[in-house]
Amino acid sequence: MNTQNNYLKPEEIRSLANSFQQSRILLTAVELDLFTVLDKHIMPSKEVAVKINADERATDRLMNALAALGFLRKVHGKFYNCENASNYLVKGKPEFMGGLYHSLGLWDTWSSLTESVKAGTSVAERQPSSTGISWSEAFIAAMHYRGIKEAKIISMMLDLSNVNRMLDVGGGSAAFSMEFIKANTNIKAVVFDLPHIIPITKKYVDDEKLSDKIELIEGDYLTDNFGNGYDLILLSAIVHINSFEENKMLIKKCYNSLNANGQIVIKDWIMNEERTEPAGGAFFALNMLVGTEKGDTYTELEMKDWLINAGIKKIERKDTSFGSSLMIGYKE
Repeated sequence: MNTQNNYLKPEEIRSLANSFQQSRILLTAVELDLFTVLDKHIMPSKEVAVKINADERATDRLMNALAALGFLRKVHGKFYNCENASNYLVKGKPEFMGGLYHSLGLWDTWSSLTESVKAGTSVAERQPSSTGISWSEAFIAAMHYRGIKEAKIISMMLDLSNVNRMLDVGGGSAAFSMEFIKANTNIKAVVFDLPHIIPITKKYVDDEKLSDKIELIEGDYLTDNFGNGYDLILLSAIVHINSFEENKMLIKKCYNSLNANGQIVIKDWIMNEERTEPAGGAFFALNMLVGTEKGDTYTELEMKDWLINAGIKKIERKDTSFGSSLMIGYKE
């Protein structure tokens, strides 16, 4: 696709319009656990069809397409995983991309984009997962996979030297809290999230043996009290879920819970004033349209408005290498 001048030739338009086909091939293979079944084996499609409880001819055509995409190799009528599939698409492997189960859910919500544009809000209903993995678990797994990598970088971009207690609002897997604690072992964190998420959070925290450093609190960040005494409050991938006015209220609430000289850190897409760049943020605004009631992506001026309204005078922006940016407000 030509991104230099945004002028697409007919063949590029056609390729873009049909790109969903390749996405669906991959997602169906993940949904059927096909790569996991093939792990460390070389098998004909007939055997794979039996193991995934699918039609023999249809499984063969799916596997041929996966070979064409570079996920499988086919030799003398038998298939095996390529290195990329073996490393990232097999359950139980250290680098398994479990977050793709969340992408399966996004397939359904994005299919309602036309109706959402007409209605101005999400119209999709989440269906139970055929994989046995709940939407919440898949979502948290997706956020954790990306979060642990991003958190390492962000922990170096922030001044954590005087942070003793932090609040991770909607902290999910606690990926950011855990990395911040590793960067400064004096930090104790509070992860605040919904009642059905906190048990998932606990599994991640226990796996890292950090339960003595991280307190878990159930609640709704729009309505429930955070307490106070925090040196840093993190809102990672939170503001895009809410309306402008909800975020204005939320940032004021964070300000009131913050110690003097504390910092509010918003990590999210920060859009230009035309809302066309970064491109990922423009696409993500539609993801929020189909998936939430009021969510959106916001501009730098809008975020500054929240912080200034709360009482913040010193504001700093830092851009990351992975799309999202940091807006940091310092309380005097």
